[in-house]
Amino acid sequence: MSEPSETQEARPKAGKLIYKQTLATRLTHWVWALSLFFLLLSGLQIFNAHPALYIGDQSGFAFDNAVLRIGGERTPDAGRRGFVELLGTKFDTSGWLGLYRDDNGIIQNRAFPGWMTIPSYYDLATGRVVHFFFAWIFAITLITWLVAALVSGHFRRDILPRWRDIRALPRDLADHLRLRFHHRREYNVLQKLSYAGVLLVLMPLMIATGLAMSPGFNAAAPWLADILGGRQTARTIHFVTMLLLVGFFVIHIVMVLAAGPINELRSIITGWYRADATENEER
Repeated sequence: MSEPSETQEARPKAGKLIYKQTLATRLTHWVWALSLFFLLLSGLQIFNAHPALYIGDQSGFAFDNAVLRIGGERTPDAGRRGFVELLGTKFDTSGWLGLYRDDNGIIQNRAFPGWMTIPSYYDLATGRVVHFFFAWIFAITLITWLVAALVSGHFRRDILPRWRDIRALPRDLADHLRLRFHHRREYNVLQKLSYAGVLLVLMPLMIATGLAMSPGFNAAAPWLADILGGRQTARTIHFVTMLLLVGFFVIHIVMVLAAGPINELRSIITGWYRADATENEER
């Protein structure tokens, strides 16, 4: 009989199933996933109506305060091309941003191609209806989660990092870089920091900047746009926050795949999670 390999010895033994994710956590997780999907694609549709971001209260007419532009142009050397202009520097993005060829072979001059927007054709009115509908669902779900998390203790126990979590950060970071994952009931420090950042910073900031761009809300509470540096600055922050949420989603999916997708999906669907054997022994 062959001796166990070093990898086999390092891998923690599987333990019993434990109840990790509450019903409130699971429901809000999937509602957020659905809402963010429609918010992203409808938001890109809205962005296509004016594919530029500015700093300040107004977009520049007699002055240039743009920090980002996406579009198409005709050049003397290369002909028509798509571009992304970031802080005055242009990048050629023909074929995927600014200028692309659709399924019918027609060249489209749009910031984001149709397959990235809802609806796939240019329709600002429908994009706004979809965006606002899911924005309300998104906001109500966040408030619901916060109340449930405070009542159940989930917020204090699983989201807010403690001093012992911060002290364990170097070791936890090293384990993740080596793809060594510990399957426990409680979240590790990287999960706590990332979830706290998303739930307590990025999501509220997304809602606040969205409200700051609303003319109706501006009339009732003009101070919000002022705090954020003006309506155009709020729009820019809104866009950057969207990019950060997309980045979190990508990393989240990679970590789920690396840590064991079946176990992770079972946890967020049924609530039951298979912990390491040491987890059960400690309890």
